[in-house]
Order: sequence, then C-alpha cells, then structure tokens
Amino acid sequence: MTYFITIQIIFAYILDLLIGDPRWLPHPIVLIGKVIEILEKGITKVITNKKVAGIILVFLVVVGTYFFVFILIGLAARLHWILGVMVSIYFIFVSLSIKDLAVETNRVYTSLNRNNLSLARKNLSRIVGRDTEDLNEREIIRASVETVAENTVDGIISPLFFAFIGGAPLAMAYKAINTLDSMIGYKNKRYIDLGWAAAKLDDIANFIPARISMALIPIASFICRKGFRSSIRIILRDRKKHASPNSGIPEAAFVGALGIRLGGTSCYEGKLVEKPCIGDAEKPLELLDIKDSIRIMYVCSALSIGFGCCIRVLI
Repeated sequence: MTYFITIQIIFAYILDLLIGDPRWLPHPIVLIGKVIEILEKGITKVITNKKVAGIILVFLVVVGTYFFVFILIGLAARLHWILGVMVSIYFIFVSLSIKDLAVETNRVYTSLNRNNLSLARKNLSRIVGRDTEDLNEREIIRASVETVAENTVDGIISPLFFAFIGGAPLAMAYKAINTLDSMIGYKNKRYIDLGWAAAKLDDIANFIPARISMALIPIASFICRKGFRSSIRIILRDRKKHASPNSGIPEAAFVGALGIRLGGTSCYEGKLVEKPCIGDAEKPLELLDIKDSIRIMYVCSALSIGFGCCIRVLI
C-alpha cells in the first residue's frame, strides 16, 4: 500500500507538470465552492450564532469532501482496480497547482516585459486577492513574488503532505479547508465570526507543511544558485512578522533567497492594509525576481516529492 499511494502521487505530480489545470477539465474545487455557497446560505438561515454556523459549515464541507472522494474511489475500484487508481490519481492531480501557478505568474511577467501595465494588472488579479487596478510595476512584482511564495505551501507542499499521509481523500479534504478559508476566512464584518473556524483550521492544516518549507525552500534556493544562507537568516528573523502564523515562513524564505524586501501597503476591497516589511532590500525589486521565484517554486515541488517518497518508504 505504501508504494501504491506513492506511485499515484508521482503520476499525479507529473500530470500536473504536463497539463496543469486545463479549463476544459471539470475541477472539483469549483464544485466545493458551489457547495460552500449553498450551505452558507442554508445554515445561516437556521443558526443565528455565526461562529457555531461556521463550525458546522466547515465540518460538513471538509468531512463531506473526504468521504465523497473516498467512496467515489471505492466505487471506481469495484468496477476495476485500474479505474480506482485513475480516479485517485485524478483527485491528487487536481489538489496540486504547480504548473497553473507558474503559467498565471508568467502571464504577469510577460505583460510587464512588454510594458503592458494594464494587462499585467488584469493578469495579476487572477491570482491575488488584493485590488490591482492602480498598482505600479514594482507593486505588481511584489504581489507576484508574494503569491508564488504563499502558494508554494498552499498549492504544493500542503496537498502533497496530506496526500502522502492519507492519499487522495485527505488531499482533497485539505483543499476543501483551503477553499473555505479563501471564501469565508476574512476578518471583515460579514465573516469575522462565520469564517473563524475556517481560518483557524487552515492555520492548523498548514502548520507542519509551512515548517517543512523552512528546509525545502532554502535548499531549492541553493540549487537555483540563490541566497541559501540569506534565506535561512530571513526565515529565522522575519517569519513571525506576518499576520498569518504560516505565510510568513515561505515569504521570508523567498525574499531572503532573492535578496529583496516585501511588505508595505496593499489594498483589499478598497481598504488599505499595512503589511510588515520582510527581508533586506539588498537590491531593488526587478522583473527577473518573478522568474526566479517560479524556478525556486518548481525545484521546491520536486524536493517535496522526493522528501515525501523517502519518508513514506522509510516509515
């Protein structure tokens, strides 16, 4: 069974590198998002206590996702074991976002490289939550590097971590947690209580993977001939500056490797948010920082697969 799941994960990883997230392929995350919207409306009508409603919503979505995938794989395997394997590989594959992250970020890079600032803003809006309409080139580069850093954990290390532990069902349960956090885990008037459970569970789910990134990202930086020692130094110094207990780690690792500084003012739904500065400005932000961050992300994904395979086989 150990080798069986490991082989599935490797196939899913290769598949993601080859085709990413093609728009024609049905994506379970879209379905999870629709379910969250429907359940949110239904539960909040019945339960007036927003925090309790949020806990129930999170439980139903996460547990429901796990057992839906588990049962679907089981039913497919009853028809034929190869079909069961294919369904399992599919769900692990859609839990990853390696190539898609690279493709979307490269679109921003290409737009800036062609001096098309309006298109760069539009492309950036597809991968970040902040307002992008008034961003200048430097701010677009900063946002691009930040999202690559954060998604190296959220879209690569974490789903692989849970896939190695519990296969496709657990990997998809993690993606359900991640989707809940991205949809309702906000500290605004509407979601401060309703999204509390989603935000807390996302922090818990990413806690170990984020700490794994403390080792993997500096090693990836070394392979990419970037600042290995600086990456470790900035992690140790600045990882706790971020509001999130996890996001500060990959951001600090990336900026240390690239010798740049992230942070400053960002705008979310018209509201200005001041983020603490992470890293040392050894050099100004430049366009190639986007390319370098993508390279580090790719190498980190390969290290994650190698690390996971070794640990699973040894255990």
